[in-house]
Amino acid sequence: MTFGGRGVQPWDTVGGLDEKETDRLVGAALDQGVNLIDTADVYGMGESEELLGRVLGARRDDVVLATKATARTGPGPNQVGQSRLHLTRSLEDSLRRLNTDHVDLYQIHNFDPLTPFEESLAALDDAVRQGKVRYVGASNLAAWQLMQALGVSERRGFARFCALQSYYSLAGRDIEQEILPLVRDQRLGLLVWSPLAGGLLSGKFDRTGVAESDARRAKADFPPVDREHVYDIIDALRAVAARHDTGVARVALAWVLAQPGVTSVIVGARRPGQLDDNLTAVDLELTAQDLDELGRASARPATYPGWIQGDHGRFPQVS
Repeated sequence: MTFGGRGVQPWDTVGGLDEKETDRLVGAALDQGVNLIDTADVYGMGESEELLGRVLGARRDDVVLATKATARTGPGPNQVGQSRLHLTRSLEDSLRRLNTDHVDLYQIHNFDPLTPFEESLAALDDAVRQGKVRYVGASNLAAWQLMQALGVSERRGFARFCALQSYYSLAGRDIEQEILPLVRDQRLGLLVWSPLAGGLLSGKFDRTGVAESDARRAKADFPPVDREHVYDIIDALRAVAARHDTGVARVALAWVLAQPGVTSVIVGARRPGQLDDNLTAVDLELTAQDLDELGRASARPATYPGWIQGDHGRFPQVS
């Protein structure tokens, strides 16, 4: 999402990297063993895919290349959503921009309330059978929506979603209520976006309000968070980081990677230095004490029916 879109909001705020900067960042990532690159047709209004297609070049087959479709790509009524028409056109456009004959993981980017899953999944299944898509996935779905889609694939014999992309961080643990248990139960991959809560857990922010002026979170307050609660989390992160003599961002990423069900995290680095720092998180092994402290600092009140199902052993006895 950091590739392309210079001078165009909101992509310029997110990154706005040009081809030279994109080439340097992608090259550094591949050289250090990164093997999954995720983009979308809407990032940089298509420029992200174009830049990625050019800089990957002969290294295209070294990565699992993932992209997404659903968001509006033009003013017309057929330039948004998950209709057969829009998904078919979007895939062809993405293949052209990415300079490849197939996408390894093709994902719907959000829930489309106007198009039944039967239509969307039939179109995606056709793309798989044609060899233009290897696997299909989803992003930003609620648990009931994801399960409905899996049921449609089961009944109709369509290609099944093999992965879900969701927001998850110490500052946003909502998916633990329904989505994460479903992903584990149905054995789907989980790709986590914004594991640093839009940079809020990068180590640049604290209660003083001091932050780097070019920090993304200083310009775009996304994803939404409870700031006071997050400051408590940052305090815990700093304590854990000090014990390991490392940075706050590494600890925040290591916590996400340590959660059962998480397959990978998507980092949105804009500079090679940020990328290098983020990638060291895979080598940071948090202790039980670390995980306990971070878990307690970031915990939120249980929601229904979780709180009553969790207390099933304490039901009053009725005679």
